[in-house]
Amino acid sequence: MTALPDFRLETHFSTWEFAARHHMTASDAETMRMGDLLALADAEDRDAWERLTLGYTETWGAPALRDTIASTYDTLSGADILTFAGAEEGLFCAMHALLEAGDHAIVTVPNYQSMETLPVTITRHVTGVALRPENRWQIDLDEVRRAIRPQTKLIAVNFPNNPTGAIAEPAIFRGLADLCAARGIHLFSDEVYRGLEIDDAKRLPQAADLFDRGVSLNVMSKAYGMPGLRIGWIACRDRALLARMEKMKHYLSICNARPSEVLARIALKARATILARNRARCAENLEKLGAFFAGCRHLYEWAAPDGGCVAFTRYLGADGIEEHCRRLVEEKGVLLLPASLFVSDLLPAPADRFRVGFGRRNIDAGLAAWRAFLAEAH
Repeated sequence: MTALPDFRLETHFSTWEFAARHHMTASDAETMRMGDLLALADAEDRDAWERLTLGYTETWGAPALRDTIASTYDTLSGADILTFAGAEEGLFCAMHALLEAGDHAIVTVPNYQSMETLPVTITRHVTGVALRPENRWQIDLDEVRRAIRPQTKLIAVNFPNNPTGAIAEPAIFRGLADLCAARGIHLFSDEVYRGLEIDDAKRLPQAADLFDRGVSLNVMSKAYGMPGLRIGWIACRDRALLARMEKMKHYLSICNARPSEVLARIALKARATILARNRARCAENLEKLGAFFAGCRHLYEWAAPDGGCVAFTRYLGADGIEEHCRRLVEEKGVLLLPASLFVSDLLPAPADRFRVGFGRRNIDAGLAAWRAFLAEAH
């Protein structure tokens, strides 16, 4: 296997994620205490938790969990679900199962680095399609059409998007799925923030529900706020593709943690309650961020995102965003992610922006430290 480059974001987090006092760029919703989650369990799952043993589980995932995951889709059954130890393992297996040397892929930019790096490493033939701020970070279907080649096997997208928080217009997303269906291309759709839309009317259908080559990635980490479970999944009606990914999992995690599978099932059954709580916190925090940025328009250009729990905000200061973020974390313990962590080898990406998160509690303390820094620096 060709050596992969450093994962810029994760390398940065290795230094600062748990050292910074104010994690103001977290990409997940606030998590739950174990007792609060177990309080949501029905009698069947509470009994499963009490009788739990710590042995291996099935590589595909426990059947009960796969059935529960399938219930979050409109057209799928448990046989259309393959679970993984988090979303990253699923993304890794999907890219290797979908692509081989000589194939061509199309990827939106900016993105979560591995969605670009893995296709580039596997095929060397990848075209970026830009999500532009002047177009509200919307994907341009005409650009996608122009990028398609006879060797195109995959188009990869992520909505709500990380880092921009943008959601494709429903007609555009369905048009993208129709384009893929007509050309025999797999649509890989990273849907880990689905459920955190600011306006429910903007919630997109899931790619796996739309057509046979739709591949949906999801996880308990982001919208549900439970990254510690390390439970993710791929949903797809192409069961031969799932079988290829399952064989790769034998070389990776082999299987999930049995306690995590039970806890994930409890959370998914209670998803209406959990997602409503997380959306409410995001809405409250967005108001606070909006008020903060309104007070310093000379330094920041702020636009509320469509969904998810991150936004990609523009910095206007003369010192530049890299220096601004460095000083914030070193002097006040306020962690933001500068644009350099979202650069692309495919296309130029905005160099004057930073990712800010709003899915967790205690945002007030971080904003207070941020204000103190600005007062001292300016």
